[in-house]
Amino acid sequence: MTLLYQTHSPYARKALVFAHEAGLAGQIAVVHHETSPTLRNDQVFAENPLGKVPVLLRTDAQPIFDSDVICDYLDTLNPGRKLIPEQGEARWQALRVQAVAQGLADAGIAVRWETVRRPEALRYPPLRDGYVEKLVASYDWLERELDVTADLHVGHIALATTLDWLAFRELPSFRDGRPLLSAWFDEFLRRPSMRATPLSGDTHDIAAPESGTTPANT
Repeated sequence: MTLLYQTHSPYARKALVFAHEAGLAGQIAVVHHETSPTLRNDQVFAENPLGKVPVLLRTDAQPIFDSDVICDYLDTLNPGRKLIPEQGEARWQALRVQAVAQGLADAGIAVRWETVRRPEALRYPPLRDGYVEKLVASYDWLERELDVTADLHVGHIALATTLDWLAFRELPSFRDGRPLLSAWFDEFLRRPSMRATPLSGDTHDIAAPESGTTPANT
């Protein structure tokens, strides 16, 4: 399998961390691609009509996208304990945390458009402030609701990779006044799957560097 990836995407990293946790990373070649709504990547569009990563290329089968679907597929190949609970309240709790994590990433990207990515004359501060409010409200919800004693699940992976990306991009911090969330995150950062997939690089909205292949464990 080949994963079309981006070293600074919270969504792509979620899929790769999931692969590590499921014991499948050694079966996946990772190929970095720069993507942006303002800069078309034809190689990615050839596999995903949305032009976004991550995309999982399979031998003799259609490609799979986005990160949620990739994780769902990888869990069917997982030789160990499933990371997406199959039934009961555990399933809905995992998917609920995953949904909040996805929303955090979406809101963080929107804040970046209104602060650094969009030309200054086109930025809309009230929209930025609205997305910041979503970040803060979600941080507070996680401090109250996150079950830090639950077995590892897809929601944890989505949340840890998103929080790390928010810190990487220096977006509003989740740490202030949230000791439980901060302690959980710091512990999760020590997992080998997180250490093997560090964030790096910046978004290219004007010119993309040449894509290259990197090992799954870098």
